Amino acid sequence: MRRARKRRGTRETQISVNLKLDGKGTRRIETGLGFLDHMLDLLAKHSGISLTIKGKGDLEVDDHHLVEDVGLVLGDALNDALGKKEGIARYGWAVVPMDESLVMCALDLGGRAHLSYQLKASRRIKEFNTELIEEFFKAFVRNARVNLHLRQLAGRNTHHIVEAAFKALARALRQAVEKRGRGVPSTKGML
Repeated sequence: MRRARKRRGTRETQISVNLKLDGKGTRRIETGLGFLDHMLDLLAKHSGISLTIKGKGDLEVDDHHLVEDVGLVLGDALNDALGKKEGIARYGWAVVPMDESLVMCALDLGGRAHLSYQLKASRRIKEFNTELIEEFFKAFVRNARVNLHLRQLAGRNTHHIVEAAFKALARALRQAVEKRGRGVPSTKGML
């Protein structure tokens, strides 16, 4: 069973993630940040990955610690659930429209962390500072050891741009984690 349960506890945050790759996209997400919860809900639904995420943080200071640490723990859980990555497709990509916005995501689960982030999401959504979206993806990529490219092809509305990015990531992940055959998809014999 490709699943992982991870926790992280610091003086700033308490995060727990339960992830099941071969799930049905069921989700229970509670971070105290409505917009982040909404994006993680979309990620689970559109990837088919079942997710339970609980997070508490020092929101009286800033949202940064919580957003970043959720990305860290989610990335760590994904990496653990993939195990030796035997039989996975490895690569995934998607182009997702959301009203006037269009976002492309391409990823490689090959074990090397890299983020190419080209989204123009600069407006606050309610109290949520959308520049933290990039921090979430940096943390996720680092701990999942994923090569991730997110590129905005069109769009003006920040909510639509970010939503299209999370949906594109979800679709690309669904494709990349899919069991396709035997062995590790690398000429090196390991990822």
